[in-house]
Amino acid sequence: MKFFVDTADTEEIRELADTGLLDGVTTNPSLIAKTGRDFFTVIQEICGLIDGPVSAEVAARDFETMLEEGKRLAGLAENVAVKVPLTRER
Repeated sequence: MKFFVDTADTEEIRELADTGLLDGVTTNPSLIAKTGRDFFTVIQEICGLIDGPVSAEVAARDFETMLEEGKRLAGLAENVAVKVPLTRER
Protein backbone atom coordinates (compact mmCIF):
# COMPACT_ATOMS: atom_id res chain seq x y z
CA MET A 1 0.00 0.00 0.00
CA LYS A 2 1.17 3.53 -0.75
CA PHE A 3 0.05 6.70 0.99
CA PHE A 4 -0.58 9.78 -1.17
CA VAL A 5 -2.01 13.03 0.17
CA ASP A 6 -4.23 15.24 -2.01
CA THR A 7 -3.35 18.80 -1.01
CA ALA A 8 -1.35 21.90 -1.86
CA ASP A 9 -0.70 22.81 1.78
CA THR A 10 3.10 22.63 2.01
CA GLU A 11 3.12 22.69 5.82
CA GLU A 12 0.78 19.68 5.91
CA ILE A 13 2.97 17.90 3.35
CA ARG A 14 6.11 18.69 5.37
CA GLU A 15 4.54 17.28 8.55
CA LEU A 16 3.41 14.10 6.79
CA ALA A 17 6.77 13.68 5.05
CA ASP A 18 8.50 13.89 8.43
CA THR A 19 6.61 10.78 9.54
CA GLY A 20 8.29 8.75 6.82
CA LEU A 21 4.91 7.38 5.73
CA LEU A 22 4.18 9.70 2.79
CA ASP A 23 4.82 8.12 -0.62
CA GLY A 24 3.59 10.95 -2.85
CA VAL A 25 1.38 13.96 -3.38
CA THR A 26 -1.47 14.66 -5.75
CA THR A 27 -2.65 18.19 -6.31
CA ASN A 28 -4.47 20.29 -8.87
CA PRO A 29 -4.84 23.91 -9.96
CA SER A 30 -7.91 24.56 -7.77
CA LEU A 31 -6.14 23.34 -4.61
CA ILE A 32 -3.12 25.50 -5.39
CA ALA A 33 -5.33 28.52 -6.17
CA LYS A 34 -6.73 28.29 -2.63
CA THR A 35 -3.21 28.89 -1.27
CA GLY A 36 -2.98 32.24 -3.06
CA ARG A 37 0.51 31.33 -4.22
CA ASP A 38 2.06 30.90 -7.66
CA PHE A 39 1.13 27.54 -9.20
CA PHE A 40 4.62 26.58 -10.41
CA THR A 41 6.31 27.76 -7.21
CA VAL A 42 4.07 25.54 -5.09
CA ILE A 43 4.68 22.49 -7.29
CA GLN A 44 8.42 23.03 -7.13
CA GLU A 45 8.29 23.43 -3.34
CA ILE A 46 6.25 20.24 -2.93
CA CYS A 47 8.74 18.35 -5.11
CA GLY A 48 11.51 19.46 -2.78
CA LEU A 49 9.67 18.16 0.27
CA ILE A 50 9.29 14.53 -0.82
CA ASP A 51 11.22 12.00 -2.89
CA GLY A 52 8.13 10.29 -4.30
CA PRO A 53 5.92 11.35 -7.19
CA VAL A 54 4.13 14.69 -7.21
CA SER A 55 1.11 14.61 -9.48
CA ALA A 56 0.58 18.07 -10.98
CA GLU A 57 -2.34 18.82 -13.30
CA VAL A 58 -2.21 21.31 -16.13
CA ALA A 59 -4.79 24.11 -15.99
CA ALA A 60 -5.05 24.67 -19.75
CA ARG A 61 -7.99 23.32 -21.74
CA ASP A 62 -6.56 23.39 -25.27
CA PHE A 63 -3.96 20.95 -26.59
CA GLU A 64 -1.16 23.40 -27.43
CA THR A 65 -1.29 25.16 -24.08
CA MET A 66 -1.58 21.83 -22.23
CA LEU A 67 1.55 20.66 -24.00
CA GLU A 68 3.48 23.83 -23.10
CA GLU A 69 2.29 23.72 -19.50
CA GLY A 70 3.03 20.02 -19.20
CA LYS A 71 6.58 20.51 -20.44
CA ARG A 72 7.10 23.36 -17.98
CA LEU A 73 5.77 21.22 -15.12
CA ALA A 74 7.92 18.25 -16.11
CA GLY A 75 10.97 20.50 -16.08
CA LEU A 76 10.43 21.64 -12.49
CA ALA A 77 11.70 18.45 -10.86
CA GLU A 78 12.50 14.80 -11.53
CA ASN A 79 9.55 13.58 -9.44
CA VAL A 80 6.76 15.48 -11.24
CA ALA A 81 4.04 13.33 -12.79
CA VAL A 82 2.08 15.54 -15.20
CA LYS A 83 -1.71 15.07 -15.22
CA VAL A 84 -3.84 16.18 -18.13
CA PRO A 85 -7.64 16.26 -18.14
CA LEU A 86 -9.36 13.81 -20.42
CA THR A 87 -11.80 16.22 -22.04
CA ARG A 88 -12.64 17.27 -25.55
CA GLU A 89 -10.79 20.29 -26.83
CA ARG A 90 -13.01 23.37 -26.91
